[in-house]
Amino acid sequence: MIDTALPRGCEAAFPEAEFAGRQARARAAIAAAGHEALVVTGPENIFWLTGRQTAGYFAFQALVLPAEGTPELLVRRLEGPGAAANTFLPLTTWADGEDPAAALAGLLARMGLARPALERQGWFVSPGLIARIEEVLGAGPLPDGSGLVEPLRMVKSPAELAAIRTAATYAEAGMSAALAACRAGASENDVAAAMLAAATAAGSEAMAMEPLVSSGPRSGLPHMTWRRRALEQGDPLFLELAGSHARYHAALMRSAWIGQPPAEARAMMDCALDALAAALAAIRPGAPCSAPHEAAQAVIDAAGQTSAFGKRIGYSMGVAFAPDWGEGTVLSLFTGVDTVLEEGMVFHLPATLRAFGTWTVGASETVIVTATGCEPLSALPRDITIR
Repeated sequence: MIDTALPRGCEAAFPEAEFAGRQARARAAIAAAGHEALVVTGPENIFWLTGRQTAGYFAFQALVLPAEGTPELLVRRLEGPGAAANTFLPLTTWADGEDPAAALAGLLARMGLARPALERQGWFVSPGLIARIEEVLGAGPLPDGSGLVEPLRMVKSPAELAAIRTAATYAEAGMSAALAACRAGASENDVAAAMLAAATAAGSEAMAMEPLVSSGPRSGLPHMTWRRRALEQGDPLFLELAGSHARYHAALMRSAWIGQPPAEARAMMDCALDALAAALAAIRPGAPCSAPHEAAQAVIDAAGQTSAFGKRIGYSMGVAFAPDWGEGTVLSLFTGVDTVLEEGMVFHLPATLRAFGTWTVGASETVIVTATGCEPLSALPRDITIR
């Protein structure tokens, strides 16, 4: 029994019925794959199924989800009260100094599970720990249950879509403040502080990845972020962040310039905007996930900017924990991805063109796939903001 004065589930992101429906869908997938149970280890999947969230997911945690019977969470003892507050499930804990693999084996034995499938491909379960779990269980290599839950997360429920729409308002507030803070004499830290303060004041929880704020030549390097550089006349700026609501994220990217951009950058920006528009126009239920990418790539190739792009046009969005705010390992908008777009899917489409080591220009939208196309979640102008 977990010792906490807080009511069970009082911190849950959604009602118990929402999680029960998700668990039922996962049980069906587990049974269809021929497994007696699935040991879920990815923090996103654990959250999606239970509501379990914490910054302490660096310590081993698992959800044991049987095809039949009551699921149970295994968490570090310190995390027990928090897990009780944000979930509705029975809990077992392991103490510091205790072998979590042995604790998992004990839980499985109590639940009558001899050889469950195991999510083996997550970032937070090392090969060494997997080997230790299999050693303690003594049942040989466990079946790989990776990839059973992720397809269930692709189409969002009404509750999930509401959370993502709310997260998008936080991202827009942060981006608006960041653009207003861009001026000669300010620093990248000033811009980042304005962005984070506005998004947080608007309601955002901790983001799964830090915002990206870079200026001058640094803006031409992917995934750079603030490091005190003073902004100068003629500088480009690359700005990107995601707002977070109940662990659901919506991302937004924009470009700014201190003064007028050179003609080459202006042409690249026009191309990026056209590519983004083409990708958005290609999103509709029934089309493959490759269609938006191929539409954008055709625009970029025709403009002679192929080498400035070199990536996918987008990736799915939803539940996220560090180190990534997207669901890019779940679903991509890219060549060769033939998964069919469905109403209720959510994607972030960053249309960026880079002169590497010089500047990056472009814009992005997080969109919800609708019955007839897609719904962008930001009303901010997409063009370069001139400061």
